[in-house]
Amino acid sequence: MDASPDPDLEAFRKTVRDFLHQTITPDIRAQAQRQAGIAAEPALGIWWLKELHKKGWAAPAWPKEYGGTGWDAARRHIFEEECVRAGAPTLWVSGHQLLGPVVMQFGTQAQKDFFLPRILNGEHYWSQGFSEPGSGSDLASLSTQAVLDGDHYIVNGGKIWTSHAHWSNWIFLLVRTAKPANKREGITFLVAPTDTPGITVQPIVSMSGEHETNQVFLDNVRIPVTNRIGDEGLGWAIAKYLLEFERAGSYAAQAQASLDEARIAAKSPDPVTGERQWDDPQFRRDFADAQLRVTAQSWMEKRVVSAISSGQNVGDAIASILKLRGSECQQAAQEVSVAALGPLGMADQRAALKPGSNEAAIGTPSAIRPTAKYLNGRAASIYGGSNEIQRNILFRFISAGQVP
Repeated sequence: MDASPDPDLEAFRKTVRDFLHQTITPDIRAQAQRQAGIAAEPALGIWWLKELHKKGWAAPAWPKEYGGTGWDAARRHIFEEECVRAGAPTLWVSGHQLLGPVVMQFGTQAQKDFFLPRILNGEHYWSQGFSEPGSGSDLASLSTQAVLDGDHYIVNGGKIWTSHAHWSNWIFLLVRTAKPANKREGITFLVAPTDTPGITVQPIVSMSGEHETNQVFLDNVRIPVTNRIGDEGLGWAIAKYLLEFERAGSYAAQAQASLDEARIAAKSPDPVTGERQWDDPQFRRDFADAQLRVTAQSWMEKRVVSAISSGQNVGDAIASILKLRGSECQQAAQEVSVAALGPLGMADQRAALKPGSNEAAIGTPSAIRPTAKYLNGRAASIYGGSNEIQRNILFRFISAGQVP
C-alpha cells in the first residue's frame, strides 16, 4: 500500500469537508449527539438524506446509472470518515446500503425502476427481516414459511431484532418456500409494505433505553409474487451477498470519535472534587490500549481500500477480520468513553436521549451519550454475523492453508 498523500484524494477530502462545514450546523450536530443507537431517528436521518440527495451524494456506493456517485472505494472511505468527524447524523443503512445493491444485482428491470429511485430519495424507509427467535447466528435454520397461492405467497412466522421496523414503511424478508435436506436451500427473498394486513410490530426496548429494535409477527400475510427478488429458492445466495455490505463500514472513524470525546471528558475537572480522570495512570493505560486498537483498525481499513481501488479481490476472510476487529475496537473505545466520565458514567441519561427531548444532561453535555452508546454497542459483536461466527469462518480459512 502506498501511504503517500494523493493530491486528487486530498482535494476530494477538502470538498467533502467544505460541504459538511456548510451543512452540519451546530444545532444539527447537537441533535446527532443525542444519537446513541446505530442510526439517527428518521426525522433527522431523512433530513440529512435529502440534503445529500440534493448534492448527488445520497448513495456513495451506487453506480451513476442508478443515481449514485460512482465513487471508488477510496472516496467512499474518505466520505464516511469525514461525516463521522463532522458529527453528521448516521444514516439508516437498510435501503441504500443493503437492499439497493441486492435489487441492482438480482432484481428485474421493473423492480429496479420502482424501488431504486424511492430508496434514493428516502420515500421508502426499509427494515430487515432476517433473524428469528430460533434463528440468529444460524440464519439458515429460519422457519418463517411462505406458501404459494396463485400469484401470492402466504407468509406465516415472525422476525426479531428488526431494527427500525416501527418506523419503516417497507420490509425485506427471508422466508422458507421449501424444506430440502440442505437448510440453505429452499429460502426465498421477499419484500412487502409494512402496512400489509397481517404484519404486526411490537417494540423491544434495549438496555440503553432506546426503542430501536422490534419483534415482527407475520400472520397470513399475502405478498405478491412480483415482490420476490430473484428466483424462488435463491434467498440464501442473496442473503450472503447482502451481508457483504452489512459488514462494511468505517469502524475506526466511529471508534476514534468516541476516543476523542473521551479525551476531552477525561481532561475536564470534576465540578465538585476538581479531579481529572486523565491523571489516573490506569485510565491512561486503558486509553492508550484502545487507541492502539483503533489505529491498527484504521490502517487495516486503508489497506483494504487501497487493495480494492487497485482492482484486487480482498476475499471473505478479510471481510470477517474487518468486522471482528472493527466491532471489538469500537467496544474498547466505548468502554474508555464511559470510564472518562468517572461517577457521571453511572448517571441515567435516558430522558435526555429521547428523540425531540429538551432535557438537560446530568452533569455536563459530554455525559449525555457515552454510557447509552456503550450499552447499545454491545450488540456490535452480534449483528452482521456474530464475532463467534467470524472466528469460525477464519478457522476454516486457516485450516485450508488460506491465511490472509
